[in-house]
Amino acid sequence: SGNCLSIVIVNGTKNSTSLRVRLPVLVFALEVLVVVLYSVFVTYDDQTNALLQNNKTQPLENTVYQDYPFFADIQVMIFIGFGCLLAFFRRYGFGGMVFNFLTATFAIQWAILVQGFFHFYYDGQIHLGVINLINAEFACAVVLISFGAVLGKTSPVQLLVMALLEVPVFGVTEWIVVEHLKINDAGGSILIHLFACYFGLGVTFILYRPSLNEGHSKEGTTYQSDLLSVLGTLFLWVFWPSFNCALTLRGDDQHRAILHTFIGLSASTLTAFALSALLSKNGKLSMADVQNVTLAGGVTVGASVDMMISPAVAYVLGMLGCTACMLGYKYLSPFLARRLRLQDQCGIHNLHGLTGLISTIAGICAILLASEETYGPSLYQTFSYRLEAGLGRTAKEQALYQVVALGSTISISAVGGVLTGLVLKLPYLASPTDEFCFDDELFFNVPLDEDQASESQEPRCSETQITNHQYILQSKPADDVITS
Repeated sequence: SGNCLSIVIVNGTKNSTSLRVRLPVLVFALEVLVVVLYSVFVTYDDQTNALLQNNKTQPLENTVYQDYPFFADIQVMIFIGFGCLLAFFRRYGFGGMVFNFLTATFAIQWAILVQGFFHFYYDGQIHLGVINLINAEFACAVVLISFGAVLGKTSPVQLLVMALLEVPVFGVTEWIVVEHLKINDAGGSILIHLFACYFGLGVTFILYRPSLNEGHSKEGTTYQSDLLSVLGTLFLWVFWPSFNCALTLRGDDQHRAILHTFIGLSASTLTAFALSALLSKNGKLSMADVQNVTLAGGVTVGASVDMMISPAVAYVLGMLGCTACMLGYKYLSPFLARRLRLQDQCGIHNLHGLTGLISTIAGICAILLASEETYGPSLYQTFSYRLEAGLGRTAKEQALYQVVALGSTISISAVGGVLTGLVLKLPYLASPTDEFCFDDELFFNVPLDEDQASESQEPRCSETQITNHQYILQSKPADDVITS
């Protein structure tokens, strides 16, 4: 059978969604760029370079044994957790999982370079170790969260361009927040979740599609797609403690981070089931709630995850995050779509934005309440920028820096998202038409379902969309379409 080709005619300009030239040209150009930059700037770090090893070197003391378990766990979250979670649309399972794979792979490669220049660059080169990969995966997670806002409405070419632009903006923000403002945010509630949320909302604001406010025939789910998506939720849920504690101080700080993350996730899960039944008109559970709202606790404990907040507070934060997330899905998301042109396809503002704000407030409170009576001498390790650590900050001053970081992160990410959205609107990036949103057939060779196997296989249709929204369907293979 032929492939499906969409040709959009807007203001007299033809725009094909075929990937035959666009995707290979972009991918090969990016690969050449990466190879050149890696060749010139990237080398091994001290733990990886064979020249720096000798008979006194203790192999088991190599940092790979500390860092690799966290790297492996976050890998599972990035490629399996996010991939399955985004495959909930009945006609967009390939797109959700495979475009996640494509985008994540490039985002990590690119982030190694971008973050390397900011944090691992000395003696004229970026020094590469497993810790670089963990940081790059956090940057990748930012891109994938933003991807959720435009899921099903963008081409793989647009997603690669979005990753190309978002990673440097995130790198600059990270440099400002970490190196200059020097905030406490071990779980990335401010730097990862809030940045990704408002960057994604900025992009979707520009890519607004009025016709989608009334719903789309292909936005539905199936029994199988919901099962696959909740499998992604389970992978994220299980490995989230590694995500929150990977970059915390070794020892008691990391231990607390694991405990608080698990407790927060457990609380949000129980609360999600209760609220899903309570807010449902027929008193039944919603799989969408199970897939998303159960994860809220992992975000709400993030900013204070390594602090002495107590297990009870971690539990309460999980409940609060879940409640805010659930109410956001039920009431806030429809309002944002209708009134503010924010079509948040996966509800990232609920799972990452609202919960990130709660987490930031909790972190500020924890900083203000921290004292030597609670922490002992380790106070100035957990809060390394307090009074006795060289910078001379008081608790109130550190809390103020947290507020500044919050405002800076949201501002930079929103502006960056809007500018990226303007780039993604260029007519050469294979953007799908409204008709073909949430549909794998536009970009994939989709096998027939079992119930279609006995039907005759005719060439798929190529579509020409005119600005007055009338469609001319041409029954011929895409390879036979001649555009002038």
